[in-house]
Parts: sequence; C-alpha cells; structure tokens
Amino acid sequence: MSMSKKRKKFDRNQLSIFDLLRSMEKQEADTQGMAHMEGQFKCVDRLRASLRAAIKACPLSVHQIAGEMSHLSGQTITAEVIYSWTRDSDEINGRNIRHIPAEWLPAFCFVTKCNDPLVIMGRLVRLFVLPDPEALRAEIQRLDEAARAIKAEKRKRQAFLKEMGKQAKEIPDGEHGL
Repeated sequence: MSMSKKRKKFDRNQLSIFDLLRSMEKQEADTQGMAHMEGQFKCVDRLRASLRAAIKACPLSVHQIAGEMSHLSGQTITAEVIYSWTRDSDEINGRNIRHIPAEWLPAFCFVTKCNDPLVIMGRLVRLFVLPDPEALRAEIQRLDEAARAIKAEKRKRQAFLKEMGKQAKEIPDGEHGL
C-alpha cells in the first residue's frame, strides 16, 4: 500500500507568485532608473478614487460601512466623514482636504472587502499586498457561481434555439410569412 500523497494539478497558464513578483521587480527597476521626483508619493487622487470605487462595489450603503467601521475601530465614523474622504470639491471650495486616517484604512478595506487602497499605499514603498487564503477561496467561489449561472443561461438559450428549430420544421413552406 502506497502512503504517498497525490500532487494537486495546477493550471500551467496561471502566473506563479514568483513570476508576478519578477514582473513587479522589473517595473520597479524601470522606475528606479529615474531620479526621485518631487511629489512622487502624493497619492491622494489615486487613494480617493480607490475609496470611491470600493464604496461603489460594496453591497453596503455608506451609512452601513460607517457603522461597521465604527464598530471595528471603536470610534465614531459617520457617513459624512466617509464622504469627506472621497470628495474632490473641498480643494475647489477652499476647505481643508480630508483624508482617511491610516488607522481606519484597514477597517475600511475589511468592511468593503477591497484592498486596493492598501495596495496603493504598499506599492509606494515597494510592498506587495496579497489577500489571505480565505479571501481567495471566497473569490473563487464567486467565480464558480458566476460560471454556473452563465452555463445555465447558455443551456436555456440552446433549448430555446432547439425549440425554434422544431417549430420552423412544423410550418408548411407557404406559411413562413415572407
């Protein structure tokens, strides 16, 4: 009796983590050749855009996001505070520009299930942010569900097409309405 374990098969077309890191390393090397530029770490516009995208993609309302963040951080966070982090008009209207405090960023990402704001911050200092295995499993599950839904829709359309073909054969030649 053999006690060896079967090896899991991997998709050969899938990028390995090492290939991904090499690609990022090459990108970094390309940008390192340039002199450090003034303002190269100014990321407020990208961060603000990523916060807006995370809120839009999140099934929770801004009020619910604020409530969950308040619970996780132990501090009061309101919907208006979150809106202030995403609003471009402050600068135009002469108000102080508001940013999400770094201590609240993990709670925001956790509640919205979007790590893009952390990815933006990490890349500035050459860090690579990976989701944990549970997040990847959840994403795989969502993709599997979407694939099943698409297959079901395809089967419906194929059945409909087959039914249309049967009906066309049943109509005598002179009655096609042409």
